[in-house]
Amino acid sequence: MIMRMSQLFVRTLRDDPADAEVPSHKLLVRAGYVRRAAPGIYTWLPLGLKVLRNIENIIREEMNAIGAQEMLFPALLPKEPYEATGRWDDYGDNIFRLKDRKGGDFLLGPTHEEMFTLAVKDMYSSYKDLPLSIYQIQTKYRDEARPRAGVLRGREFVMKDSYSFDHNQAGLDASYAAHRAAYIRIFDRLGFEYAVVKATAGAMGGSASEEFLAKAAVGEDTYVQCSHCDYAANVEAVAVRVPAEVDAAAAPAAEVVDTPDCATIDALVAHLNAAQPRADRPWTAGDTLKNVLVVFKHPDGTREPVAIAVPGDREVDAKRLEGQIEPIEVEAFDESEFRKHPSLVKGYIGAGVLGTENASGIRYLLDPRVVAGTSWVTGADVDGKHVVGLVAGRDFNGDGFIEAADVRDGDACPSCDEGSLSTERGIEMGHIFQLGTRYAEALGLKVLDENGKLVTVTMGSYGIGASRAVAAIAENTLDEIGLAWPREIAPAQVHVVAAGKGEEIFAEAERIATELDAVGIEVIYDDRAGKISPGVKFKDAELIGVPTIVTVGRGLTDGNVDVKDRATGEKAEVAAADVVAHLVTLVRG
Repeated sequence: MIMRMSQLFVRTLRDDPADAEVPSHKLLVRAGYVRRAAPGIYTWLPLGLKVLRNIENIIREEMNAIGAQEMLFPALLPKEPYEATGRWDDYGDNIFRLKDRKGGDFLLGPTHEEMFTLAVKDMYSSYKDLPLSIYQIQTKYRDEARPRAGVLRGREFVMKDSYSFDHNQAGLDASYAAHRAAYIRIFDRLGFEYAVVKATAGAMGGSASEEFLAKAAVGEDTYVQCSHCDYAANVEAVAVRVPAEVDAAAAPAAEVVDTPDCATIDALVAHLNAAQPRADRPWTAGDTLKNVLVVFKHPDGTREPVAIAVPGDREVDAKRLEGQIEPIEVEAFDESEFRKHPSLVKGYIGAGVLGTENASGIRYLLDPRVVAGTSWVTGADVDGKHVVGLVAGRDFNGDGFIEAADVRDGDACPSCDEGSLSTERGIEMGHIFQLGTRYAEALGLKVLDENGKLVTVTMGSYGIGASRAVAAIAENTLDEIGLAWPREIAPAQVHVVAAGKGEEIFAEAERIATELDAVGIEVIYDDRAGKISPGVKFKDAELIGVPTIVTVGRGLTDGNVDVKDRATGEKAEVAAADVVAHLVTLVRG
């Protein structure tokens, strides 16, 4: 059916919406694809819904191709399964909870591991029923604290989630490999640059976790790639190369020195180089040990103060830290916390009060680089004083290690000896996990194996952000004048513009649109008459971003129409009599 601009439920805008921050958000609103209903909640208009459905169909085709079966769970879910797995509490404020008229607890589904597990438990009991892969494409709900970037980070979103069920690890490995290959085909078809990177499993649990990230400057995820080998990982999953332990048997005793007005690393380094210069080289920030205080908020509401020690030339990366401790949340260590811990001296907090005397009672976690024998400069727990030559393992110890320091360009690759890391930005589009038996154990999903013995089913989980993909593709293909959709994703294949007032122009544009529609090519036809100028129509066509724009205008007097490739801007003059055949070949290859 031809989409006529005179009837299409669309309204383009010339100005960016006030609340839009990233290019895709601006253009999806301006081009009439989505409209904001509330913070993080969007209405899909006809053009936007067509793009979303095209993405869903690609996902569906590739999932069906590996034998996965589609089903659909409710979005309104009971509390009990999530309570059994601990996630009713683990999710904290991140889920929408509600009660029915009888006082029963429910939630709007953020993800459906529990429901998939119970469905299989209800129907299957033998290893002969496995392997099984089932999936759904459905709206999910999460109460994002900071919804932003339009449909990239919303509180309501469409996701494909699939789950594999096997009776042993070998089966899970095969299911995981099949899903991974399907994901590569899906993202190849979606038409944007992406990277496959090692990831953490987070609150989902499990192992063998990988993310598919759309490369984008506006992405919230940072990942690294090695210059020499194929190592790639989300920064949350990077394990830094741990240096060898140092023999500190001959190291001099630690010394407390005066460091007035040195509450910052820069001031401390400058003071040491002036007052206590080293013989071998200048002091640097990397010689110091920075103790960063935070509060871990546990799902049950418990608040735990924690100190994290990182080399002074590094910062604690909040996302990296959160990735290590999910579902625990990180909050600031504020003035009220300092009042609870009078042994802490701002700007001069050291390993003494934290890791040796432990007078503060605060858990002390070390960066993996703080290995036994390494020597550091850190606070002396006295205003205006630091300790020089404090040796890890001899003078202080921590309560454990944590990967929380920022990862930087040029850091050594954890996987090879030759390479260094470079950082990139991306948008998380897909995430695949080997969940193992966590959910099956919690919910009692077992089957009889070949020997008639009950074994716990092992699971895999595989998600794709379908609605997020709309924005990710837009980010990767847009330009300064509008959207520029890949052909398989676009809401139509051809945008026909009647650029003039003569009846013959509209008649010819109508003929082209009708004949294209008759052979199954989706068409937007700008048939608006009256005061709508050709310039407005051209701008709308470029803004909407259909792959091929056909202009019927002044060239018709010579029997020609203009055909423009939206992505490249290339134009060709084609005989009107031949244009339909030309477009069919162009669209269908």
